[in-house]
Amino acid sequence: MSIKPILTEKSMADAKNGKYSFWTSPFSTKGQIKVLVGRLFGVKVKTVKTMNYKGRVKLDNFRKKVQEKPKKKAIVTLVGKDKIALFTEGAKKS
Repeated sequence: MSIKPILTEKSMADAKNGKYSFWTSPFSTKGQIKVLVGRLFGVKVKTVKTMNYKGRVKLDNFRKKVQEKPKKKAIVTLVGKDKIALFTEGAKKS
């Protein structure tokens, strides 16, 4: 199972409020996401909210249809004043 942070303006604004966004495998469960984020970043996770995204059909540069893979977005809330350094470093670069 893999996890990839979402570093957009909206997710960085949510990170200031203690909500961190990640793309994960569509088959991962909330419990697995909670354990993985806790291990990778050394924080305690309070809640995990997930949203499923279907794989869309898009056109590539040659007008050929390409099927996008389905994915899951996870929004993780941390306990207390825990922070994930990756999101605070991204905000400083802007």
